[in-house]
Amino acid sequence: MKKKMLSVVLAATMIASMLSACGLQSAQQAPAPAAEPVQEAPAEEAPKEEAAPAEEAAPAEEEAPAEDAPAAANDPKVTFVMAEVNPLDTIVGMTDSKFKEEVEKLSGGSIEIDLQAGGVLGSENDILDGMLADNGICDISRISAFSLTSYGGTKSLLLSLPYTFVNRDHFWNFAQSDLAQEFLEEPQKNGAGVRGLFYGEEGFRHFFTAKDIKGIEDLKGMKIRVSNDPVMNGLVEGLGASPTVVAFGELYSALQTGVVDAAEQPIANYKSNAFPEVANTIILDGHTLGAIEVVITDSAWDKMTPAQQEAMMEAGKLAGQYCKEISADKEAEVLQQLKDEGCNVIEVTDIKPWQDAVAKVIEEQVNTDELKALYQQLLDLQ
Repeated sequence: MKKKMLSVVLAATMIASMLSACGLQSAQQAPAPAAEPVQEAPAEEAPKEEAAPAEEAAPAEEEAPAEDAPAAANDPKVTFVMAEVNPLDTIVGMTDSKFKEEVEKLSGGSIEIDLQAGGVLGSENDILDGMLADNGICDISRISAFSLTSYGGTKSLLLSLPYTFVNRDHFWNFAQSDLAQEFLEEPQKNGAGVRGLFYGEEGFRHFFTAKDIKGIEDLKGMKIRVSNDPVMNGLVEGLGASPTVVAFGELYSALQTGVVDAAEQPIANYKSNAFPEVANTIILDGHTLGAIEVVITDSAWDKMTPAQQEAMMEAGKLAGQYCKEISADKEAEVLQQLKDEGCNVIEVTDIKPWQDAVAKVIEEQVNTDELKALYQQLLDLQ
Protein backbone atom coordinates (compact mmCIF):
# COMPACT_ATOMS: atom_id res chain seq x y z
CA MET A 1 0.00 0.00 0.00
CA LYS A 2 2.82 2.35 0.82
CA LYS A 3 4.46 1.54 -2.50
CA LYS A 4 1.22 2.28 -4.30
CA MET A 5 0.92 5.69 -2.64
CA LEU A 6 4.53 6.50 -3.42
CA SER A 7 3.92 5.71 -7.08
CA VAL A 8 0.97 8.03 -7.19
CA VAL A 9 3.00 10.92 -5.63
CA LEU A 10 5.87 10.36 -8.05
CA ALA A 11 3.51 10.35 -10.99
CA ALA A 12 1.87 13.59 -9.85
CA THR A 13 5.26 15.23 -9.41
CA MET A 14 6.34 14.28 -12.92
CA ILE A 15 3.11 15.63 -14.42
CA ALA A 16 3.55 18.95 -12.55
CA SER A 17 7.13 19.25 -13.79
CA MET A 18 6.04 18.63 -17.35
CA LEU A 19 3.27 21.25 -17.05
CA SER A 20 5.74 23.78 -15.61
CA ALA A 21 8.15 23.17 -18.46
CA CYS A 22 5.39 23.64 -21.01
CA GLY A 23 4.25 26.84 -19.26
CA LEU A 24 7.77 28.30 -19.28
CA GLN A 25 8.23 27.49 -22.92
CA SER A 26 4.88 29.12 -23.79
CA ALA A 27 5.80 32.28 -21.88
CA GLN A 28 9.09 32.59 -23.79
CA GLN A 29 7.40 32.12 -27.15
CA ALA A 30 4.33 34.37 -26.50
CA PRO A 31 4.31 37.73 -28.29
CA ALA A 32 3.09 39.58 -25.23
CA PRO A 33 4.70 39.56 -21.75
CA ALA A 34 3.12 37.00 -19.42
CA ALA A 35 3.24 36.40 -15.69
CA GLU A 36 6.97 36.67 -15.08
CA PRO A 37 7.48 40.08 -16.76
CA VAL A 38 4.41 41.47 -14.96
CA GLN A 39 5.84 40.25 -11.66
CA GLU A 40 9.16 41.97 -12.44
CA ALA A 41 7.53 45.32 -13.35
CA PRO A 42 7.08 46.60 -9.80
CA ALA A 43 10.78 46.16 -9.17
CA GLU A 44 11.64 48.17 -12.30
CA GLU A 45 9.08 50.95 -11.65
CA ALA A 46 9.71 51.27 -7.95
CA PRO A 47 12.35 54.00 -8.38
CA LYS A 48 9.86 56.03 -10.48
CA GLU A 49 7.21 55.77 -7.80
CA GLU A 50 9.71 56.98 -5.22
CA ALA A 51 10.86 59.86 -7.44
CA ALA A 52 7.35 60.94 -8.40
CA PRO A 53 6.70 63.10 -5.32
CA ALA A 54 9.91 65.07 -5.99
CA GLU A 55 8.94 65.63 -9.64
CA GLU A 56 5.48 66.84 -8.63
CA ALA A 57 6.89 69.14 -5.93
CA ALA A 58 9.13 71.02 -8.39
CA PRO A 59 6.32 72.49 -10.50
CA ALA A 60 4.52 73.48 -7.31
CA GLU A 61 7.52 75.59 -6.28
CA GLU A 62 7.73 77.21 -9.74
CA GLU A 63 4.03 78.03 -9.81
CA ALA A 64 3.98 79.50 -6.29
CA PRO A 65 4.56 83.09 -7.56
CA ALA A 66 1.38 82.75 -9.62
CA GLU A 67 -0.52 83.54 -6.43
CA ASP A 68 1.12 87.00 -6.53
CA ALA A 69 0.71 87.44 -10.30
CA PRO A 70 -1.11 90.60 -11.44
CA ALA A 71 -4.88 90.24 -11.64
CA ALA A 72 -4.78 91.12 -15.34
CA ALA A 73 -2.09 88.58 -16.25
CA ASN A 74 -4.51 86.14 -17.86
CA ASP A 75 -6.71 88.76 -19.53
CA PRO A 76 -6.81 89.00 -23.36
CA LYS A 77 -3.66 90.65 -24.66
CA VAL A 78 -3.93 94.15 -26.10
CA THR A 79 -1.32 96.40 -27.72
CA PHE A 80 -1.59 100.19 -27.68
CA VAL A 81 0.46 102.68 -29.71
CA MET A 82 1.72 105.62 -27.64
CA ALA A 83 3.03 108.85 -29.20
CA GLU A 84 5.72 111.22 -27.95
CA VAL A 85 6.96 114.22 -29.95
CA ASN A 86 10.23 114.49 -28.03
CA PRO A 87 13.18 112.07 -27.82
CA LEU A 88 13.27 109.46 -25.08
CA ASP A 89 16.18 111.13 -23.25
CA THR A 90 14.01 114.10 -22.24
CA ILE A 91 12.03 114.33 -19.01
CA VAL A 92 8.83 113.48 -20.87
CA GLY A 93 10.49 110.66 -22.80
CA MET A 94 11.82 109.11 -19.61
CA THR A 95 8.39 109.45 -18.01
CA ASP A 96 6.80 107.72 -21.00
CA SER A 97 9.29 104.87 -20.73
CA LYS A 98 8.52 104.47 -17.02
CA PHE A 99 4.80 104.39 -17.79
CA LYS A 100 5.29 101.71 -20.45
CA GLU A 101 7.41 99.63 -18.06
CA GLU A 102 4.90 99.82 -15.22
CA VAL A 103 1.86 99.14 -17.41
CA GLU A 104 3.41 96.00 -18.83
CA LYS A 105 4.56 94.82 -15.43
CA LEU A 106 1.36 95.55 -13.52
CA SER A 107 -0.77 93.94 -16.23
CA GLY A 108 1.36 90.80 -16.18
CA GLY A 109 2.20 91.35 -19.85
CA SER A 110 -1.42 91.41 -21.00
CA ILE A 111 -0.97 95.06 -22.05
CA GLU A 112 1.86 96.04 -24.38
CA ILE A 113 2.77 99.67 -25.09
CA ASP A 114 4.33 100.42 -28.47
CA LEU A 115 6.07 103.72 -27.67
CA GLN A 116 6.76 105.85 -30.75
CA ALA A 117 8.95 108.83 -29.82
CA GLY A 118 10.72 111.65 -31.61
CA GLY A 119 7.60 112.95 -33.34
CA VAL A 120 7.41 110.09 -35.85
CA LEU A 121 3.61 110.11 -35.60
CA GLY A 122 3.34 113.89 -36.05
CA SER A 123 2.83 116.95 -33.88
CA GLU A 124 0.75 116.98 -30.72
CA ASN A 125 -2.13 118.61 -32.57
CA ASP A 126 -1.93 116.09 -35.41
CA ILE A 127 -1.94 113.22 -32.94
CA LEU A 128 -4.82 114.67 -30.93
CA ASP A 129 -6.85 115.25 -34.10
CA GLY A 130 -6.37 111.60 -35.01
CA MET A 131 -7.22 110.35 -31.54
CA LEU A 132 -10.38 112.45 -31.35
CA ALA A 133 -11.38 111.15 -34.78
CA ASP A 134 -10.58 107.63 -33.52
CA ASN A 135 -8.56 106.88 -36.66
CA GLY A 136 -6.85 103.93 -34.96
CA ILE A 137 -3.29 105.17 -35.54
CA CYS A 138 -2.55 106.23 -31.97
CA ASP A 139 -4.19 105.07 -28.74
CA ILE A 140 -2.23 106.95 -26.06
CA SER A 141 -0.29 110.20 -26.18
CA ARG A 142 1.76 112.40 -23.92
CA ILE A 143 0.63 115.94 -24.57
CA SER A 144 1.14 119.39 -23.14
CA ALA A 145 -1.85 120.10 -20.94
CA PHE A 146 -2.63 123.28 -22.87
CA SER A 147 -3.05 121.24 -26.08
CA LEU A 148 -6.57 120.42 -24.93
CA THR A 149 -7.61 124.07 -24.80
CA SER A 150 -8.32 124.03 -28.53
CA TYR A 151 -10.65 121.08 -27.97
CA GLY A 152 -12.82 122.55 -25.23
CA GLY A 153 -10.47 121.88 -22.32
CA THR A 154 -11.29 124.98 -20.30
CA LYS A 155 -9.88 123.53 -17.09
CA SER A 156 -6.64 122.49 -18.78
CA LEU A 157 -6.29 126.05 -20.03
CA LEU A 158 -5.78 127.24 -16.45
CA LEU A 159 -2.61 125.13 -16.15
CA SER A 160 -0.88 127.08 -18.92
CA LEU A 161 -1.66 130.58 -17.69
CA PRO A 162 1.62 132.46 -17.17
CA TYR A 163 3.18 132.50 -13.73
CA THR A 164 0.42 130.40 -12.16
CA PHE A 165 2.77 127.92 -10.48
CA VAL A 166 5.39 129.64 -8.36
CA ASN A 167 7.58 126.53 -8.13
CA ARG A 168 7.57 122.78 -8.72
CA ASP A 169 6.18 121.98 -5.28
CA HIS A 170 3.18 124.15 -6.09
CA PHE A 171 2.51 122.16 -9.27
CA TRP A 172 2.89 118.78 -7.59
CA ASN A 173 0.54 119.85 -4.82
CA PHE A 174 -1.98 120.19 -7.63
CA ALA A 175 -0.99 117.10 -9.65
CA GLN A 176 -1.49 114.80 -6.67
CA SER A 177 -4.75 116.40 -5.50
CA ASP A 178 -8.43 115.61 -6.05
CA LEU A 179 -8.61 118.76 -8.14
CA ALA A 180 -6.19 117.22 -10.65
CA GLN A 181 -8.47 114.21 -11.04
CA GLU A 182 -11.34 116.56 -11.80
CA PHE A 183 -9.25 118.20 -14.53
CA LEU A 184 -8.22 114.81 -15.98
CA GLU A 185 -11.84 113.72 -16.30
CA GLU A 186 -12.95 116.85 -18.16
CA PRO A 187 -12.42 115.71 -21.81
CA GLN A 188 -14.11 112.35 -21.23
CA LYS A 189 -17.09 113.96 -19.53
CA ASN A 190 -17.36 116.47 -22.36
CA GLY A 191 -17.55 113.64 -24.88
CA ALA A 192 -14.25 114.53 -26.54
CA GLY A 193 -13.34 110.88 -26.97
CA VAL A 194 -10.24 110.84 -24.76
CA ARG A 195 -9.62 110.67 -21.03
CA GLY A 196 -6.68 111.77 -18.90
CA LEU A 197 -4.60 109.17 -17.07
CA PHE A 198 -2.08 111.22 -15.08
CA TYR A 199 -0.16 114.50 -14.89
CA GLY A 200 3.54 115.24 -14.95
CA GLU A 201 5.78 118.17 -15.81
CA GLU A 202 8.74 118.83 -18.07
CA GLY A 203 10.18 121.84 -16.31
CA PHE A 204 9.56 125.56 -16.64
CA ARG A 205 9.30 126.90 -20.17
CA HIS A 206 11.63 129.69 -21.31
CA PHE A 207 12.09 131.81 -24.43
CA PHE A 208 15.10 131.14 -26.65
CA THR A 209 16.20 133.22 -29.62
CA ALA A 210 18.40 133.28 -32.66
CA LYS A 211 19.34 136.87 -31.71
CA ASP A 212 21.34 138.21 -28.80
CA ILE A 213 19.09 139.67 -26.11
CA LYS A 214 19.57 140.95 -22.59
CA GLY A 215 16.05 141.23 -21.20
CA ILE A 216 12.32 141.44 -21.74
CA GLU A 217 12.50 144.64 -23.77
CA ASP A 218 14.50 142.89 -26.49
CA LEU A 219 11.61 140.55 -27.31
CA LYS A 220 9.49 143.38 -28.66
CA GLY A 221 8.91 143.11 -32.39
CA MET A 222 10.22 139.55 -32.60
CA LYS A 223 8.38 136.81 -34.43
CA ILE A 224 7.91 134.16 -31.76
CA ARG A 225 6.72 130.67 -32.62
CA VAL A 226 3.46 129.52 -31.01
CA SER A 227 1.24 126.47 -31.43
CA ASN A 228 -1.86 128.60 -31.95
CA ASP A 229 -3.56 128.38 -28.59
CA PRO A 230 -5.17 131.44 -27.01
CA VAL A 231 -2.93 131.60 -23.95
CA MET A 232 0.36 131.55 -25.86
CA ASN A 233 -0.95 134.05 -28.40
CA GLY A 234 -1.94 136.43 -25.61
CA LEU A 235 1.33 135.92 -23.75
CA VAL A 236 3.47 136.73 -26.80
CA GLU A 237 1.35 139.74 -27.69
CA GLY A 238 1.68 140.97 -24.12
CA LEU A 239 5.46 140.98 -24.57
CA GLY A 240 5.09 143.17 -27.66
CA ALA A 241 6.07 140.34 -30.00
CA SER A 242 4.29 138.75 -32.95
CA PRO A 243 2.90 135.20 -32.42
CA THR A 244 3.72 133.04 -35.44
CA VAL A 245 2.25 129.57 -35.87
CA VAL A 246 4.84 126.95 -36.84
CA ALA A 247 4.56 123.18 -36.49
CA PHE A 248 7.00 121.81 -33.93
CA GLY A 249 8.62 119.53 -36.51
CA GLU A 250 9.42 122.58 -38.66
CA LEU A 251 10.69 124.80 -35.85
CA TYR A 252 14.40 124.04 -36.31
CA SER A 253 14.38 125.12 -39.95
CA ALA A 254 12.10 128.08 -39.16
CA LEU A 255 14.69 129.39 -36.68
CA GLN A 256 17.52 128.61 -39.08
CA THR A 257 15.93 130.49 -41.98
CA GLY A 258 14.51 133.41 -39.99
CA VAL A 259 10.86 132.50 -40.41
CA VAL A 260 10.74 133.05 -36.64
CA ASP A 261 13.20 134.78 -34.34
CA ALA A 262 12.39 132.93 -31.14
CA ALA A 263 10.38 130.17 -29.54
CA GLU A 264 9.84 128.70 -26.10
CA GLN A 265 10.39 125.24 -24.62
CA PRO A 266 11.48 123.60 -21.39
CA ILE A 267 15.26 123.39 -21.00
CA ALA A 268 15.54 119.63 -21.61
CA ASN A 269 13.52 119.81 -24.83
CA TYR A 270 15.47 122.85 -26.00
CA LYS A 271 18.72 120.93 -25.86
CA SER A 272 17.45 117.52 -26.93
CA ASN A 273 15.97 118.93 -30.14
CA ALA A 274 19.28 120.69 -30.97
CA PHE A 275 17.74 124.16 -30.92
CA PRO A 276 20.93 125.73 -29.49
CA GLU A 277 22.49 125.10 -32.91
CA VAL A 278 20.18 127.70 -34.47
CA ALA A 279 19.08 129.75 -31.42
CA ASN A 280 21.90 129.84 -28.89
CA THR A 281 20.41 132.34 -26.42
CA ILE A 282 17.91 131.29 -23.74
CA ILE A 283 16.40 133.63 -21.17
CA LEU A 284 15.16 131.91 -18.02
CA ASP A 285 11.88 133.71 -17.54
CA GLY A 286 9.97 130.53 -16.54
CA HIS A 287 6.68 131.92 -17.83
CA THR A 288 4.88 128.58 -17.56
CA LEU A 289 5.54 125.28 -15.86
CA GLY A 290 5.28 122.70 -18.61
CA ALA A 291 2.36 120.65 -17.29
CA ILE A 292 2.03 117.42 -19.23
CA GLU A 293 -0.82 114.95 -19.42
CA VAL A 294 -1.10 111.42 -20.75
CA VAL A 295 -4.41 110.72 -22.48
CA ILE A 296 -6.00 107.57 -23.92
CA THR A 297 -8.86 107.22 -26.39
CA ASP A 298 -12.17 105.98 -25.04
CA SER A 299 -12.15 103.18 -27.61
CA ALA A 300 -8.77 101.93 -26.35
CA TRP A 301 -9.95 102.21 -22.75
CA ASP A 302 -13.00 100.10 -23.54
CA LYS A 303 -10.81 97.31 -24.97
CA MET A 304 -9.39 96.64 -21.51
CA THR A 305 -10.84 94.57 -18.72
CA PRO A 306 -11.45 96.26 -15.35
CA ALA A 307 -8.26 94.65 -14.02
CA GLN A 308 -6.25 96.05 -16.95
CA GLN A 309 -7.78 99.50 -16.49
CA GLU A 310 -6.81 99.42 -12.84
CA ALA A 311 -3.25 98.37 -13.76
CA MET A 312 -2.99 101.28 -16.20
CA MET A 313 -4.19 103.83 -13.64
CA GLU A 314 -1.74 102.52 -11.04
CA ALA A 315 1.06 102.68 -13.62
CA GLY A 316 0.13 106.32 -14.23
CA LYS A 317 0.52 107.14 -10.54
CA LEU A 318 3.96 105.51 -10.48
CA ALA A 319 5.04 107.28 -13.67
CA GLY A 320 3.87 110.62 -12.28
CA GLN A 321 5.85 110.06 -9.09
CA TYR A 322 8.90 109.11 -11.17
CA CYS A 323 8.54 112.34 -13.15
CA LYS A 324 8.46 114.30 -9.91
CA GLU A 325 11.66 112.61 -8.74
CA ILE A 326 13.71 113.20 -11.91
CA SER A 327 12.50 116.49 -13.36
CA ALA A 328 14.44 119.00 -11.24
CA ASP A 329 17.73 117.06 -11.36
CA LYS A 330 17.42 116.40 -15.09
CA GLU A 331 16.73 120.06 -15.77
CA ALA A 332 19.70 121.21 -13.66
CA GLU A 333 21.95 118.69 -15.41
CA VAL A 334 20.94 119.88 -18.87
CA LEU A 335 21.27 123.56 -17.94
CA GLN A 336 24.84 122.96 -16.81
CA GLN A 337 25.59 121.15 -20.06
CA LEU A 338 24.26 124.11 -22.02
CA LYS A 339 26.47 126.51 -20.11
CA ASP A 340 29.50 124.25 -20.59
CA GLU A 341 28.81 124.10 -24.33
CA GLY A 342 28.76 127.89 -24.67
CA CYS A 343 25.03 128.57 -24.70
CA ASN A 344 24.18 132.15 -23.79
CA VAL A 345 22.06 131.63 -20.65
CA ILE A 346 20.42 134.79 -19.30
CA GLU A 347 19.09 134.79 -15.74
CA VAL A 348 15.99 136.83 -14.87
CA THR A 349 16.44 138.52 -11.52
CA ASP A 350 13.18 140.49 -11.47
CA ILE A 351 10.12 138.61 -12.70
CA LYS A 352 7.58 141.36 -11.96
CA PRO A 353 7.90 143.15 -15.34
CA TRP A 354 7.13 139.84 -17.04
CA GLN A 355 4.12 139.21 -14.83
CA ASP A 356 2.79 142.71 -15.44
CA ALA A 357 3.23 142.37 -19.21
CA VAL A 358 1.09 139.22 -19.42
CA ALA A 359 -1.51 139.95 -16.73
CA LYS A 360 -4.07 140.78 -19.40
CA VAL A 361 -4.13 137.24 -20.79
CA ILE A 362 -5.06 135.87 -17.37
CA GLU A 363 -7.89 138.35 -17.05
CA GLU A 364 -9.17 137.50 -20.53
CA GLN A 365 -9.13 133.74 -20.02
CA VAL A 366 -10.40 133.50 -16.44
CA ASN A 367 -13.69 135.05 -17.42
CA THR A 368 -16.44 133.08 -15.65
CA ASP A 369 -17.29 132.57 -12.00
CA GLU A 370 -16.55 128.83 -12.32
CA LEU A 371 -13.10 129.43 -13.84
CA LYS A 372 -12.32 132.11 -11.27
CA ALA A 373 -13.15 129.70 -8.45
CA LEU A 374 -11.04 126.91 -10.01
CA TYR A 375 -8.13 129.24 -10.66
CA GLN A 376 -8.20 130.43 -7.07
CA GLN A 377 -8.08 126.81 -5.94
CA LEU A 378 -4.96 126.36 -8.06
CA LEU A 379 -3.32 129.42 -6.57
CA ASP A 380 -4.20 128.31 -3.04
CA LEU A 381 -2.33 125.00 -3.50
CA GLN A 382 1.02 126.72 -3.23
